Amino acid sequence: MIKLRILHRTIYRYREPVQLLPHRLMLRPRESHELRLLTMDLTMTPPALMTWASDVAGNTVATATFETMVDTLTIDSAVEIELDAAPWPVFAIAASAISYPFRYSDDEWTDLGALALPQSPDPSGRVHDWARAFIYGNPTDTLSLLKDINAGTGAGISYVPREEEGTQTPVQTLERGTGSCRDLAVLFIEAVRSLGFGARIVSGYLYNPDQQVAWAMGGRSTHAWAEVYVPGAGWITFDPTNQSVGGTNLIPIAVGRDIRQVMPVVGSFVGMTDAFMGLWVEVYVTSEA
Repeated sequence: MIKLRILHRTIYRYREPVQLLPHRLMLRPRESHELRLLTMDLTMTPPALMTWASDVAGNTVATATFETMVDTLTIDSAVEIELDAAPWPVFAIAASAISYPFRYSDDEWTDLGALALPQSPDPSGRVHDWARAFIYGNPTDTLSLLKDINAGTGAGISYVPREEEGTQTPVQTLERGTGSCRDLAVLFIEAVRSLGFGARIVSGYLYNPDQQVAWAMGGRSTHAWAEVYVPGAGWITFDPTNQSVGGTNLIPIAVGRDIRQVMPVVGSFVGMTDAFMGLWVEVYVTSEA
C-alpha cells in the first residue's frame, strides 16, 4: 500500500472579463478495494457555488456556478489517497471466457450495452482489420490477445503529449502513427470493441516516482487508459500508452463510454469569440511515505 498526494491545477485565462457558465468537474478519485480516498480539498478562484451528484456511470460530478465576471479562472484540487493495487495482478477469468472467441451471458451483454459497440466511424474496417491481426489462432487465449493489442497499440503508435482539446479518431491515429494518451486509449478501446469486447475509457492520474523515466508517459498532466470487461475477472485495466496491465500506478477519476464523458473539467463562457487566451494544466502526484 502506498499513500499518495495529488495536486491538480487548471487555469483558464481570458483577454477581458467574461461570464462563466456552469462548469462540470470530475476530480474526485473513484474509491474501490484498491483505492481509498483520505482527504479532498477543491477550491475555485473566483469562489463558486458547488453542487455534487453521481452520473450514470457512478462518477462523482461537481457542478460549479459563478456570480461574477472574471478574466482568470483557477481550479485547485488537492487529494490524498491510499493505493493498494498489485503490481503483477492475477485475473480469475471464468472458464467460459478463457479462450477467445467467447460469449457474454445475456445479462452481461444487456448491461454492457453501448460499451460493447464501436463508437467511432470505421467505414473501411481499418480498425477492425488492425485488431484482427493480433489473433494468432482460433481459439486463442483471451488475456494474451488483450495484452498483445495493448502492447501493439503502445509500440505501434508514438506517444506525443497534446494539451489542446479534442481526440483523434482511431483511424486518424493509425494513419498518423502518433497520438496522446487519450488517442491511444480510444484506439485500443475501439479495437477490442470491434472484436466483441465490452470496454470503457478511464481518466485519472499516473503515479510515476521518477518523472524522467521514458516508459512512464502521461505524468505531469491528466492521463487516460482503458478497462475491458472479462467474465470472472471483471474490469481489467490496460494502459496502452505505457504498455502496462493492472492499476498499480493509476488513480482513476471517471469512467465512461466516450472520452467526452470523462474530461476532468468542462465548461463554457459568454463573451467575445476571441476572449479565450488559453488553458494551463499542472498535475503532481507524489508519495507521502
